[in-house]
Amino acid sequence: MKKIWLIVLIIVILSFVAGIVLYSSMPEKMITHWNAKGEADGHMNRFWGLFLFPIINLAIFFILWFIPRIDPLKKNVKKFRNYYDWFILLFVVYMTYIYVLTILANFGVIFNMNNMILPAVGILFIYIGILLKKAKRNWFIGIRTPWTLSSDKVWNKTHKQGAILFIISGILAFLGLFFPSYSFWFIIVPILISVVYLLIYSYIIYQKYK
Repeated sequence: MKKIWLIVLIIVILSFVAGIVLYSSMPEKMITHWNAKGEADGHMNRFWGLFLFPIINLAIFFILWFIPRIDPLKKNVKKFRNYYDWFILLFVVYMTYIYVLTILANFGVIFNMNNMILPAVGILFIYIGILLKKAKRNWFIGIRTPWTLSSDKVWNKTHKQGAILFIISGILAFLGLFFPSYSFWFIIVPILISVVYLLIYSYIIYQKYK
């Protein structure tokens, strides 16, 4: 999996290089935020507009690389480490994709941001579902409630449910393409419902086994 980390590092470096090369071509105030309808409604100065995403990606790279090494249950992380590494690559690619869209918007390319993001969010959610299905109990990765962290049985049952819900959320994100006016809600509502449900579910299962 060292190849994956190398690819992630190359993507991060190229993002910084792109920011340096494109710096003089960008406006002083860059479009960096879009509302729920996918319309540009926020700006940021050129430096942060070009380098915020690369900095975030670099921080993600170091944090997620470091986490498995300090987890008290690192032996469990090793059991699904391949899936974890692929998730990191996918997430960095996702962030870089948004970065590219931001640059294109500031070059005058016209598009609806929500419609462009929906497929990427759908893919990300679906893979998170796959990762949750494989994840073993640990302190940093997965659905970490007091009850899942207290029991392997509760962890496994909750993550099995979480895998299904995140995959469904990913599919619903794709369906949002057919309802452009409500596409934002096809992302937010399923995830909020899933998070609340899993929190309650983990507590109920814990009480059952207790």
